[in-house]
Amino acid sequence: MQPPNQPQQPFGGQPVEGNPYAGQPGQPAPAAPTGNPYGQQPPAPTGNPFAGQQPGQGAPFGGGAPFAPAPPARNNILLGVAVALGAAIVAGILYGVIAGSIEREVGYAAVGVGFLVGFAASKVGGSNPAVIAASAVFSIGAVYVGQLVGISMILADVAQIPFSEVVGDHFDAVTEAWSQEADFMTYLFLGLGAVAAVGGAKKAG
Repeated sequence: MQPPNQPQQPFGGQPVEGNPYAGQPGQPAPAAPTGNPYGQQPPAPTGNPFAGQQPGQGAPFGGGAPFAPAPPARNNILLGVAVALGAAIVAGILYGVIAGSIEREVGYAAVGVGFLVGFAASKVGGSNPAVIAASAVFSIGAVYVGQLVGISMILADVAQIPFSEVVGDHFDAVTEAWSQEADFMTYLFLGLGAVAAVGGAKKAG
């Protein structure tokens, strides 16, 4: 006598009761997860880490805006007058050396003296009337000193004595010689120096 047929067990004989992973009859098994489980992660930050800062927040470390360069020294009357005096001394000596070497005065050299004094003074002190006036006065003095230096060189050459001896021991003779030799051209060169100083100051300003 054959035993009655036993009911078939699902999933190859695995008991349904008590198995939490066993599927219920007539229900499909859950599908396995697909895709990238990390696909929803935000992308790693790239590029400049400070790109999110708004412009115009100032320099880092709380320093504020960078310092502006200091403006050039201009419109300094005292400094301009000092520069005019120094330039007049140097230019006057050079003018005297030229005049003494060629044993005559040169008009364009006097103009160059005045222009140099006025230009240098106004470049530092600005176009202040006091600076321009000082440049003109110092230019006259520079041309005068140059004439005295030239006469001293000529006298030293004629007397066959050192230049320093003429200036140190016989300076009165130098000034007397200038007074005797002064003519219209002598004073004209003095005036040219003053006019050139004003022109040089305006050119620099």
